[in-house]
Amino acid sequence: MFRSRLLAIALVFSAGAALAQSYPNKAVRVIVPFPAGGSTDIIGRTVAQKLSELWGQPVVVDNRAGGSTVIGTDIVAKAPPDGYTLLVTPAPFTINPSLLAKLPYDPLADFAPITLINTTPLVVVVNPGVPARSVKDLIALAKARPGQLNFGSSGTGGSNHLAGELFNAMAGVKIVHIPYKGNAPALIDLAGGHVDLIFNGLTSALPLIKSGKLRALAVTSLQRSAALPDAPTLDEVALKGFVAVAWNGFGAPANTPRDVIAKINTDVVRIVSSPELKERLKAEGSDPVGSTTGQYAAFLRDEIAKWARVIKFARVKAE
Repeated sequence: MFRSRLLAIALVFSAGAALAQSYPNKAVRVIVPFPAGGSTDIIGRTVAQKLSELWGQPVVVDNRAGGSTVIGTDIVAKAPPDGYTLLVTPAPFTINPSLLAKLPYDPLADFAPITLINTTPLVVVVNPGVPARSVKDLIALAKARPGQLNFGSSGTGGSNHLAGELFNAMAGVKIVHIPYKGNAPALIDLAGGHVDLIFNGLTSALPLIKSGKLRALAVTSLQRSAALPDAPTLDEVALKGFVAVAWNGFGAPANTPRDVIAKINTDVVRIVSSPELKERLKAEGSDPVGSTTGQYAAFLRDEIAKWARVIKFARVKAE
Protein backbone atom coordinates (compact mmCIF):
# COMPACT_ATOMS: atom_id res chain seq x y z
CA MET A 1 0.00 0.00 0.00
CA PHE A 2 2.74 2.43 1.04
CA ARG A 3 4.84 1.55 -2.03
CA SER A 4 1.86 2.09 -4.34
CA ARG A 5 1.31 5.56 -2.88
CA LEU A 6 4.96 6.39 -3.38
CA LEU A 7 4.70 5.19 -6.97
CA ALA A 8 1.60 7.35 -7.56
CA ILE A 9 3.37 10.42 -6.16
CA ALA A 10 6.42 9.71 -8.30
CA LEU A 11 4.25 9.43 -11.41
CA VAL A 12 2.60 12.80 -10.66
CA PHE A 13 5.96 14.51 -10.27
CA SER A 14 7.43 12.87 -13.36
CA ALA A 15 4.37 13.91 -15.37
CA GLY A 16 4.78 17.49 -14.15
CA ALA A 17 8.47 17.48 -15.03
CA ALA A 18 7.71 16.12 -18.50
CA LEU A 19 5.08 18.80 -19.03
CA ALA A 20 7.51 21.54 -18.00
CA GLN A 21 10.17 20.21 -20.36
CA SER A 22 7.77 20.31 -23.31
CA TYR A 23 6.11 23.58 -22.29
CA PRO A 24 5.10 25.50 -24.30
CA ASN A 25 4.38 23.49 -27.41
CA LYS A 26 1.63 25.79 -28.71
CA ALA A 27 0.52 29.42 -28.50
CA VAL A 28 0.20 31.02 -25.06
CA ARG A 29 -2.46 33.65 -24.36
CA VAL A 30 -1.69 36.54 -22.00
CA ILE A 31 -4.79 38.33 -20.74
CA VAL A 32 -4.40 42.06 -20.04
CA PRO A 33 -7.52 43.29 -18.18
CA PHE A 34 -7.15 46.82 -19.57
CA PRO A 35 -7.58 48.39 -23.00
CA ALA A 36 -4.60 48.48 -25.35
CA GLY A 37 -2.14 51.34 -25.02
CA GLY A 38 -1.91 51.80 -21.26
CA SER A 39 1.12 51.10 -19.09
CA THR A 40 -0.07 47.61 -18.05
CA ASP A 41 -0.70 46.71 -21.69
CA ILE A 42 2.76 47.94 -22.70
CA ILE A 43 4.39 45.89 -19.96
CA GLY A 44 2.37 42.83 -20.93
CA ARG A 45 3.24 43.16 -24.62
CA THR A 46 6.92 43.70 -23.92
CA VAL A 47 7.18 40.58 -21.75
CA ALA A 48 5.01 38.56 -24.17
CA GLN A 49 7.23 39.46 -27.11
CA LYS A 50 10.37 38.45 -25.25
CA LEU A 51 8.78 35.18 -24.09
CA SER A 52 7.79 34.40 -27.68
CA GLU A 53 11.38 34.91 -28.79
CA LEU A 54 12.66 32.76 -25.93
CA TRP A 55 10.13 29.94 -26.33
CA GLY A 56 9.81 29.86 -30.10
CA GLN A 57 6.02 29.88 -29.76
CA PRO A 58 3.45 32.69 -30.22
CA VAL A 59 2.65 34.53 -26.98
CA VAL A 60 -0.43 36.56 -27.80
CA VAL A 61 -1.77 39.47 -25.75
CA ASP A 62 -5.55 39.48 -25.40
CA ASN A 63 -7.02 42.74 -24.03
CA ARG A 64 -10.16 42.00 -22.01
CA ALA A 65 -11.09 45.29 -20.36
CA GLY A 66 -14.14 46.03 -18.25
CA GLY A 67 -15.57 45.71 -14.78
CA SER A 68 -12.55 47.33 -13.09
CA THR A 69 -10.36 44.49 -14.47
CA VAL A 70 -12.80 41.82 -13.22
CA ILE A 71 -13.80 40.58 -16.70
CA GLY A 72 -10.30 39.73 -17.87
CA THR A 73 -9.22 38.42 -14.48
CA ASP A 74 -12.22 36.07 -14.29
CA ILE A 75 -11.38 34.60 -17.70
CA VAL A 76 -8.02 33.47 -16.34
CA ALA A 77 -9.50 32.21 -13.07
CA LYS A 78 -11.74 29.85 -15.05
CA ALA A 79 -9.20 28.84 -17.72
CA PRO A 80 -7.64 25.36 -17.82
CA PRO A 81 -4.68 25.25 -15.41
CA ASP A 82 -2.13 24.23 -18.04
CA GLY A 83 0.01 27.35 -18.41
CA TYR A 84 -1.49 28.39 -21.73
CA THR A 85 -3.63 31.22 -20.31
CA LEU A 86 -1.78 33.76 -18.17
CA LEU A 87 -2.76 37.05 -16.54
CA VAL A 88 -0.97 40.35 -16.23
CA THR A 89 -2.06 41.28 -12.71
CA PRO A 90 -2.30 45.03 -11.99
CA ALA A 91 -2.98 46.88 -8.71
CA PRO A 92 -6.82 46.51 -8.84
CA PHE A 93 -6.27 42.78 -8.32
CA THR A 94 -5.61 43.53 -4.63
CA ILE A 95 -8.03 46.46 -4.30
CA ASN A 96 -11.18 44.90 -5.75
CA PRO A 97 -11.69 42.29 -3.00
CA SER A 98 -12.51 45.08 -0.52
CA LEU A 99 -13.95 47.62 -2.95
CA LEU A 100 -16.46 45.51 -4.85
CA ALA A 101 -19.40 43.78 -3.19
CA LYS A 102 -18.82 40.41 -4.84
CA LEU A 103 -16.13 38.94 -7.07
CA PRO A 104 -16.62 35.84 -9.25
CA TYR A 105 -13.19 34.60 -8.12
CA ASP A 106 -10.94 34.55 -5.07
CA PRO A 107 -7.72 36.48 -5.82
CA LEU A 108 -5.65 34.20 -3.59
CA ALA A 109 -7.31 30.80 -3.92
CA ASP A 110 -8.04 30.88 -7.67
CA PHE A 111 -4.62 32.00 -8.94
CA ALA A 112 -1.04 30.78 -8.88
CA PRO A 113 1.34 33.75 -8.42
CA ILE A 114 4.27 33.74 -10.83
CA THR A 115 6.28 36.93 -10.32
CA LEU A 116 6.05 40.64 -9.57
CA ILE A 117 7.29 42.29 -12.75
CA ASN A 118 7.66 45.94 -11.75
CA THR A 119 6.54 48.65 -9.37
CA THR A 120 6.01 52.31 -10.16
CA PRO A 121 5.97 54.87 -7.35
CA LEU A 122 3.34 57.53 -7.22
CA VAL A 123 4.48 61.09 -6.77
CA VAL A 124 2.82 63.72 -4.59
CA VAL A 125 2.47 66.71 -6.91
CA VAL A 126 0.93 70.09 -6.14
CA ASN A 127 -0.03 73.05 -8.23
CA PRO A 128 2.77 75.66 -7.87
CA GLY A 129 0.20 78.04 -6.37
CA VAL A 130 -0.19 75.82 -3.29
CA PRO A 131 1.97 77.28 -0.49
CA ALA A 132 3.68 73.99 0.38
CA ARG A 133 7.23 73.23 -0.68
CA SER A 134 7.58 70.03 1.34
CA VAL A 135 5.44 67.22 2.71
CA LYS A 136 5.71 68.69 6.21
CA ASP A 137 4.44 72.00 4.81
CA LEU A 138 1.55 70.18 3.16
CA ILE A 139 0.57 68.37 6.36
CA ALA A 140 0.77 71.60 8.36
CA LEU A 141 -1.36 73.39 5.74
CA ALA A 142 -3.95 70.59 5.74
CA LYS A 143 -4.18 70.67 9.53
CA ALA A 144 -4.57 74.45 9.49
CA ARG A 145 -7.30 74.21 6.83
CA PRO A 146 -9.21 70.97 7.56
CA GLY A 147 -11.40 69.97 4.64
CA GLN A 148 -10.32 72.93 2.51
CA LEU A 149 -7.56 71.28 0.47
CA ASN A 150 -8.47 68.70 -2.17
CA PHE A 151 -6.76 66.02 -4.23
CA GLY A 152 -7.78 64.73 -7.63
CA SER A 153 -7.65 61.15 -8.88
CA SER A 154 -8.48 59.08 -11.94
CA GLY A 155 -11.57 57.75 -10.17
CA THR A 156 -12.95 56.34 -6.94
CA GLY A 157 -11.13 53.25 -5.72
CA GLY A 158 -8.09 53.63 -7.98
CA SER A 159 -4.51 53.45 -6.77
CA ASN A 160 -4.03 57.21 -6.66
CA HIS A 161 -7.31 57.74 -4.80
CA LEU A 162 -6.44 55.16 -2.16
CA ALA A 163 -2.91 56.56 -1.82
CA GLY A 164 -4.52 59.88 -0.90
CA GLU A 165 -6.75 58.21 1.66
CA LEU A 166 -3.73 56.40 3.11
CA PHE A 167 -2.03 59.80 3.39
CA ASN A 168 -5.08 61.19 5.21
CA ALA A 169 -5.03 58.27 7.64
CA MET A 170 -1.31 58.32 8.39
CA ALA A 171 -0.94 62.12 8.53
CA GLY A 172 -4.13 62.66 10.53
CA VAL A 173 -5.54 65.16 8.04
CA LYS A 174 -8.64 65.54 5.88
CA ILE A 175 -7.86 66.39 2.27
CA VAL A 176 -11.03 66.03 0.19
CA HIS A 177 -11.07 63.60 -2.73
CA ILE A 178 -12.20 64.85 -6.17
CA PRO A 179 -12.71 61.93 -8.60
CA TYR A 180 -12.26 62.38 -12.34
CA LYS A 181 -13.06 60.11 -15.26
CA GLY A 182 -9.45 59.23 -15.99
CA ASN A 183 -5.99 60.43 -15.12
CA ALA A 184 -5.48 62.95 -17.92
CA PRO A 185 -8.33 65.32 -16.96
CA ALA A 186 -7.21 65.19 -13.32
CA LEU A 187 -3.68 66.25 -14.31
CA ILE A 188 -5.01 69.00 -16.57
CA ASP A 189 -7.12 70.43 -13.74
CA LEU A 190 -4.19 70.21 -11.35
CA ALA A 191 -1.94 72.13 -13.72
CA GLY A 192 -4.75 74.66 -14.17
CA GLY A 193 -5.13 75.15 -10.42
CA HIS A 194 -8.61 73.63 -10.12
CA VAL A 195 -7.37 71.00 -7.63
CA ASP A 196 -4.55 71.33 -5.13
CA LEU A 197 -2.65 68.06 -5.44
CA ILE A 198 -2.62 64.55 -6.85
CA PHE A 199 -0.98 61.27 -5.94
CA ASN A 200 -0.07 60.47 -9.51
CA GLY A 201 1.84 57.79 -11.36
CA LEU A 202 5.40 59.03 -11.77
CA THR A 203 5.60 58.18 -15.48
CA SER A 204 2.77 60.46 -16.62
CA ALA A 205 3.63 63.25 -14.16
CA LEU A 206 7.32 63.56 -15.09
CA PRO A 207 6.89 65.84 -18.15
CA LEU A 208 4.74 68.30 -16.16
CA ILE A 209 7.20 68.25 -13.25
CA LYS A 210 10.19 68.88 -15.50
CA SER A 211 8.40 71.72 -17.28
CA GLY A 212 7.65 73.42 -13.96
CA LYS A 213 3.88 73.16 -14.33
CA LEU A 214 3.71 70.94 -11.23
CA ARG A 215 5.82 70.74 -8.08
CA ALA A 216 6.89 67.31 -6.80
CA LEU A 217 6.98 66.95 -3.02
CA ALA A 218 7.74 63.25 -2.53
CA VAL A 219 7.42 59.76 -3.97
CA THR A 220 5.43 56.94 -2.37
CA SER A 221 7.95 54.09 -2.57
CA LEU A 222 10.45 53.17 0.13
CA GLN A 223 13.37 54.12 -2.12
CA ARG A 224 13.87 57.28 -4.11
CA SER A 225 13.24 57.02 -7.83
CA ALA A 226 16.15 57.23 -10.25
CA ALA A 227 13.84 59.18 -12.58
CA LEU A 228 13.29 61.85 -9.91
CA PRO A 229 16.24 61.55 -7.50
CA ASP A 230 15.74 64.90 -5.76
CA ALA A 231 12.26 63.96 -4.56
CA PRO A 232 12.39 62.33 -1.11
CA THR A 233 10.16 59.45 -0.07
CA LEU A 234 7.21 60.00 2.23
CA ASP A 235 8.76 57.36 4.45
CA GLU A 236 11.96 59.36 4.98
CA VAL A 237 10.50 62.84 5.49
CA ALA A 238 7.18 62.47 7.28
CA LEU A 239 5.23 59.20 7.24
CA LYS A 240 7.30 56.18 8.28
CA GLY A 241 6.30 53.03 6.42
CA PHE A 242 4.20 54.79 3.77
CA VAL A 243 4.13 52.68 0.59
CA ALA A 244 1.64 53.01 -2.26
CA VAL A 245 2.87 51.89 -5.66
CA ALA A 246 1.35 50.95 -8.98
CA TRP A 247 2.55 47.53 -10.10
CA ASN A 248 2.23 44.66 -12.55
CA GLY A 249 2.71 40.96 -12.03
CA PHE A 250 2.20 37.65 -13.77
CA GLY A 251 -0.27 34.99 -12.66
CA ALA A 252 -1.89 31.76 -13.83
CA PRO A 253 -4.95 29.72 -12.86
CA ALA A 254 -4.66 27.85 -9.58
CA ASN A 255 -3.44 24.25 -9.88
CA THR A 256 -1.21 25.02 -12.85
CA PRO A 257 1.64 22.47 -12.51
CA ARG A 258 4.40 23.76 -10.27
CA ASP A 259 7.11 22.94 -12.79
CA VAL A 260 5.33 25.03 -15.40
CA ILE A 261 4.99 27.92 -12.96
CA ALA A 262 8.69 27.58 -12.11
CA LYS A 263 9.65 27.68 -15.78
CA ILE A 264 7.55 30.77 -16.50
CA ASN A 265 8.95 32.45 -13.38
CA THR A 266 12.54 31.72 -14.42
CA ASP A 267 12.02 33.03 -17.94
CA VAL A 268 10.06 36.16 -16.97
CA VAL A 269 12.62 37.03 -14.28
CA ARG A 270 15.35 36.58 -16.88
CA ILE A 271 13.55 39.04 -19.16
CA VAL A 272 12.88 41.56 -16.39
CA SER A 273 16.52 41.36 -15.28
CA SER A 274 17.89 42.03 -18.76
CA PRO A 275 19.77 45.36 -19.15
CA GLU A 276 17.44 46.33 -22.01
CA LEU A 277 14.23 46.06 -20.00
CA LYS A 278 15.79 47.46 -16.82
CA GLU A 279 16.89 50.61 -18.64
CA ARG A 280 13.53 50.98 -20.36
CA LEU A 281 11.55 50.66 -17.14
CA LYS A 282 13.81 53.01 -15.17
CA ALA A 283 13.63 55.65 -17.92
CA GLU A 284 9.85 55.59 -17.50
CA GLY A 285 10.09 55.97 -13.73
CA SER A 286 9.37 52.31 -13.01
CA ASP A 287 11.42 49.83 -10.97
CA PRO A 288 11.99 46.30 -12.32
CA VAL A 289 11.51 43.55 -9.73
CA GLY A 290 11.37 39.93 -10.94
CA SER A 291 10.45 38.23 -7.64
CA THR A 292 10.16 34.59 -6.65
CA THR A 293 6.68 33.05 -6.56
CA GLY A 294 6.76 33.07 -2.76
CA GLN A 295 7.75 36.73 -2.58
CA TYR A 296 4.97 37.63 -5.00
CA ALA A 297 2.40 35.65 -3.01
CA ALA A 298 3.44 37.50 0.17
CA PHE A 299 3.25 40.83 -1.68
CA LEU A 300 -0.32 40.07 -2.81
CA ARG A 301 -1.43 39.14 0.70
CA ASP A 302 0.09 42.32 2.15
CA GLU A 303 -1.49 44.54 -0.50
CA ILE A 304 -4.94 43.01 -0.03
CA ALA A 305 -4.74 43.53 3.75
CA LYS A 306 -3.43 47.11 3.47
CA TRP A 307 -6.07 48.34 1.04
CA ALA A 308 -8.82 46.59 3.01
CA ARG A 309 -7.85 48.74 6.01
CA VAL A 310 -7.70 51.95 3.96
CA ILE A 311 -11.05 51.30 2.24
CA LYS A 312 -12.70 50.62 5.59
CA PHE A 313 -11.12 53.69 7.20
CA ALA A 314 -12.14 56.04 4.38
CA ARG A 315 -15.50 54.33 3.79
CA VAL A 316 -14.79 54.10 0.09
CA LYS A 317 -17.65 52.82 -2.04
CA ALA A 318 -17.35 51.71 -5.66
CA GLU A 319 -19.16 53.94 -8.12
